[in-house]
Amino acid sequence: MNGRRRRTPAKSHRKPLLVGAGVAAVAAGAALAVGLWPGGDPGTSTGRQPSGRGSALAPESSPSASPSPDRTYPVSRTPRTIPAVREHTPARGPGWRPAKGGRVVVGDAELADEGRLLAKELGLSYAGGGEPRAGDVGLDLTDEDANPESYTLRVADGRVRISGTEEAGVFYGTRTLKQEVHGKATAPEGVVRDSPAKPQRGFMLDIARKHFTAGWIEDRIRELGDLKYNQLGLHFSDDQGFRIASDSHPEIVSKEHLTKAEVRRILALAASRHITVVPEIDSPGHLGAVIAAHPDLQLRNARGAATGGAVDISKPAAAKIVDELLDEYADLFPGRYWHLGADEYQALVVADPEASYPQLAAAAAKAYGSGAGVADLATGWLNDRAKTMRGHDRTLRAWNDGIFAGGTVQADEDLQVAYWTGKEIGARQPAEYLRSGRDLLNYNDEYLYYVLGQPNTFVYPTGQRIYEQWTPLVLRGTSPVPKQYDDQVLGASFAVWCDLSGSQTQAQVAAGIRMPLRALTQKLWDPREPSASWADFKGLADKLG
Repeated sequence: MNGRRRRTPAKSHRKPLLVGAGVAAVAAGAALAVGLWPGGDPGTSTGRQPSGRGSALAPESSPSASPSPDRTYPVSRTPRTIPAVREHTPARGPGWRPAKGGRVVVGDAELADEGRLLAKELGLSYAGGGEPRAGDVGLDLTDEDANPESYTLRVADGRVRISGTEEAGVFYGTRTLKQEVHGKATAPEGVVRDSPAKPQRGFMLDIARKHFTAGWIEDRIRELGDLKYNQLGLHFSDDQGFRIASDSHPEIVSKEHLTKAEVRRILALAASRHITVVPEIDSPGHLGAVIAAHPDLQLRNARGAATGGAVDISKPAAAKIVDELLDEYADLFPGRYWHLGADEYQALVVADPEASYPQLAAAAAKAYGSGAGVADLATGWLNDRAKTMRGHDRTLRAWNDGIFAGGTVQADEDLQVAYWTGKEIGARQPAEYLRSGRDLLNYNDEYLYYVLGQPNTFVYPTGQRIYEQWTPLVLRGTSPVPKQYDDQVLGASFAVWCDLSGSQTQAQVAAGIRMPLRALTQKLWDPREPSASWADFKGLADKLG
């Protein structure tokens, strides 16, 4: 995006972090210099074995290692960050914090954006290329064959060095450093080696039912970036509104909407934080805003009664307008991923879809043979929209209740399953999708759905429940799928849905999702069970801001 060199984590990157393997001892003789403060006579920096082999997020009172301190510096403690770092090799030394005269330097011009951002945040000067001297932070790209989101952060010899194989990893290292020195604290001496457990870590926002300002979305992007999320989903079309300006179909756009200029600013900010924006135009249901401008596309049953939000997929004009919108917004959103929706098509919630919607049954039989039904026609619609987006080279996902079992027509094999519910028709157990070889994304509505107004038995999720009870394998309800499927669960997304849009203000939404977002990133980044209590975790979050 924006010409930046980025590689998105794939399955090959889901190998476990090698905790404690081949970690070099921290160099001796760390000197007191710019960016440090007097802590006694200069001492010896002594390497220690990595901490972090046990449970994650150690309580604040626990040191990362327990040898007696020497005459100058105690052994360093594991940094306390959200998400927790997965490995820290402690050492003796004064550590580092930003001070007057300190600089950020980069060993690769492609890290200029990361360097400028960190310098601004820490009150340092950005010096461009060069070697870090005492008091500086150096950012580097390496040729190591590693997860592109991994990084190494070394504090030694009065300076900080952050390296990774890709810009994203280096950026995450700067987020760790930013948290380490928050509130005039000290980045501890030693080496952090860190990498995420899950390659997709997302937040999804329903901007269709409720208009969110560009500024509010940008604030969330900054928050997400600091928490090491890498996806922002935007659901911008639904029955209540269509919230991004359109050149191909301006007649469908709601009065309150984002301009394309605003979207481009959002995309640029997201790219600078290594966040991919994942658009969703849900179809063939949830298209009420389109139908309001094109009532001839409304699905009607055998009695002529309108079916809310649903287009008549037997009409070529319905596919034409949706494909025109997909093509238009593919040009606006350059990211790798696209969400096709496909959930809650109301023609399929009745007892006998073929009898209730004879025009759909006839179209299914014509397209796929006499044994085909309305579910087959809906699956064919999904596959056709996938074909449109494959022309834009996108990795595609759809809601689990839009991918049906059996039938004449099967959903394309490369569609990732966004698993959110077991309540809707067509919603099979997660293990059924996993056994068939599909990759899943966890949107579990029991823990990860923040639905404004709490309709239909929804309750606002809490960070504590996510932190204490949820794991990425808990895809439906409260029970996990077998561990053998861990690699097929690509990650998870917290989702804000605005069913009763007036129930909360933007500020209330931001406050309500604050701790759930922090708990979720902890569970997606570090697969170990946290040892710190929820109270300690919340206290850390409050301290870090």
